[in-house]
Amino acid sequence: MLTFPQIDPILFSLGPLHVRWYGLMYIIGFVACYLLVSYQAKKFKWDQLLEHLDNLNIAIIAGVILGGRLGYVLFYNLPYFLHHPLEIFATWQGGMSFHGGALGVLLALAIYSKRHDLDPWKIIDMYTITAPIGVGFGRIGNFINGELFGRTTDLPWGIVFPLGGPEPRHPSQLYEAFLEGVVIFVVLWLFKGKPWQRDQEGRQMLRWPHGSLTALAMILYGILRFLVEFVREPDAHLGTVFLGMTMGQVLSAILICIGGILWMFRIKNIKKATGTS
Repeated sequence: MLTFPQIDPILFSLGPLHVRWYGLMYIIGFVACYLLVSYQAKKFKWDQLLEHLDNLNIAIIAGVILGGRLGYVLFYNLPYFLHHPLEIFATWQGGMSFHGGALGVLLALAIYSKRHDLDPWKIIDMYTITAPIGVGFGRIGNFINGELFGRTTDLPWGIVFPLGGPEPRHPSQLYEAFLEGVVIFVVLWLFKGKPWQRDQEGRQMLRWPHGSLTALAMILYGILRFLVEFVREPDAHLGTVFLGMTMGQVLSAILICIGGILWMFRIKNIKKATGTS
């Protein structure tokens, strides 16, 4: 059994303003996203994207915050917020949904791309590759806050969380930081430049169509999150919601299905366009 490190969730204060570790994790994620998308755009000489990069990142931030918050309100605690509507805006109290945030980002990028005549799938893929960094740091922020901990365990690395009672629990936030952050980022980054079809002599013919990386990310995240939910403590006010599954598992199962459909759609689309089979 390990002892919770008792890190003060407030990094520092300036009068009434409190800067929290959790907020810093979001900032790190946004900065990493900006730098890596900029790197990709310069590498592939996509000057049009570089012209819109600052505005795109504003759209990303809005999509994450609005989508993540509204997703939490709708998916996890709608009855409470219907009775306390003003608390919907109290994001500093916690309560963000990854699934809602992901949907918010996809919509923000799609709308912006269409309005400015950019390739939406190409842009979404570039940002999707960087998203696991923000997810990973966000889970570290959850760990520092001592929230979203796991179920009880007798494993030697179990941790007694201040809000989780006297029994040691899985540090599921750290599991998620590694799986949803490190593992998915490495897979996507290695996968992004690989050809999906070669000729008989092994020469590269076609690259994976834009949108396929986003589909892969959806499938990977859905599977890994679904598995981690088996050791993550369900939300106390929800418990299991469908066929013994938690809300996180239900949403992840839906995400896997959407990712699979998108994958088939994008592969079929490029095969049709290129006349390949």
